[in-house]
Amino acid sequence: MVIPVFNEERDLEPSVRRLHTHLCETFPYSFRITIADNASTDSTPQIAARLADELPEAQWLRLAEKGRGRALRTAWSLSPAPILAYMDVDLSTELTALLPLVAPLLSGHSDIAIGTRLAPGSRVVRGPKREITSRCYNALLRSVLAVGFSDAQCGFKAVRRDVAERLLPLIKDSEWFFDTELLVIAERAGLRIHEVPVDWVDDPDTRVDILATALADLRGIARISGALARGTLPPTRALRDGAAVPGGLTAQLLRFTAVGAVGTLVYLLLYTMLRPMVGSQAANALALLICAMSNTAVNRRLAFGLLNRGGVLRHGCGGLFVLLICLAITSGSLAVLHHAMPSAGQAAELAVLLTAGLAATLLRFLLSRARVFRI
Repeated sequence: MVIPVFNEERDLEPSVRRLHTHLCETFPYSFRITIADNASTDSTPQIAARLADELPEAQWLRLAEKGRGRALRTAWSLSPAPILAYMDVDLSTELTALLPLVAPLLSGHSDIAIGTRLAPGSRVVRGPKREITSRCYNALLRSVLAVGFSDAQCGFKAVRRDVAERLLPLIKDSEWFFDTELLVIAERAGLRIHEVPVDWVDDPDTRVDILATALADLRGIARISGALARGTLPPTRALRDGAAVPGGLTAQLLRFTAVGAVGTLVYLLLYTMLRPMVGSQAANALALLICAMSNTAVNRRLAFGLLNRGGVLRHGCGGLFVLLICLAITSGSLAVLHHAMPSAGQAAELAVLLTAGLAATLLRFLLSRARVFRI
């Protein structure tokens, strides 16, 4: 359990002693408390050193530079413990949540566990400014990065050491955005994130500069969004799903285009065969449905390198959602053609569908990466 601190001479000793007592009396597993001092300039280092001397399960780590992410990366990298965790020094999170936090990691049920203040069952006491800021930030993450976890910045998390060894080298941020980047990469890798509703009481004497932290988080979101758009976010899904050819954006686009080219030919052939029997719109829908379902399965394996069966149903449902968007594009194109040229023949329809299909293919690629397969 890492406690990152910066100039916490008032809270450090009572909090560490309270945590130590709780673990000794109620926790059924062995533990170690690591105080990670982020270049404090007050008496925090002296207090940390004394606690490390007095408490057998405590140790002290001094860093020359500030940064919560830097402290966690350093302390976790040095630890031999099978479960690595951290919590804020103010102990805003009720300590009874510790065992539910680590239990699914010890059992192998989950890879990462996080406390959440935004789930049903959580009880939170904090001012309106921090409440609004937190909810807006997590809503922004869900809308921009399409994340599934509910609370990125609750200072109460744990991760299996074997998972941390794979993830830590991929995280660039060393400050407050560290938590978010860890979770985004883990989720994109298909790792299992367990959420624990917590009772949480705000510390009014926090050392956190809310404005500076919010701006840094926005820069982090912009950086991750850019990496996703360029295909440069670390392809950690290969570690989880056994991907043989994850590649980057260019390689994925080339494979997706090749699959799409074959699929387009099959789609046009099916349309030509079905049109005399069911009409243009129904033929378009049926041909697109057949090709979209097969393309999703083929692209899952060839374009994005996902070889095992994990997430097949979710990916199939996502592929159907993308299908509806593509159907709207192609059907809309046919409707516009028939409205502008009521006497248009099959050759004109095929030309319009080919053009609309190319646009739909590009859109499918972008949506498949970002929303369906979350690469």
